[in-house]
Amino acid sequence: MSPMIKNVLSTRAGYGLTVLRIFVGIIFAAHGSQKLFGWFGGGGLAGTAQWMESIGLAPGSLMALLSGGTEFFAGLALIIGLLARPAALGLVIVSLVAIFAVHISNGLFMANNGYEFALALLGGSVAVLFEGAGKLSADRAIAD
Repeated sequence: MSPMIKNVLSTRAGYGLTVLRIFVGIIFAAHGSQKLFGWFGGGGLAGTAQWMESIGLAPGSLMALLSGGTEFFAGLALIIGLLARPAALGLVIVSLVAIFAVHISNGLFMANNGYEFALALLGGSVAVLFEGAGKLSADRAIAD
């Protein structure tokens, strides 16, 4: 295995990060499924694209596909711990866009559509990016 791939798959983390990774992955996968498939009351690609255009993220259909696809597939990757660092990097970018394009002007708190939830997901994604997938992960099984 090449050293670069081994570095991507390696983890210093224990069981705590495994738990964090799984919960953050579930949340992102669910949000992505809302955007892509309209599950859980979401708008699907068409509805999400229209909304993204309305807030200035154009072209809306591409932005909906990119954000929904990243959230869904990177969320699944976090759940199983496969390529967790690259998945977390994508989710960091999605979270930063959500914070600065949608929530920042509303302040911190969710009651005002603020950025506190996106910030918490950003923190979980950054933790996985830095520490790796944790003890119970496909990455660790492959790297060992």
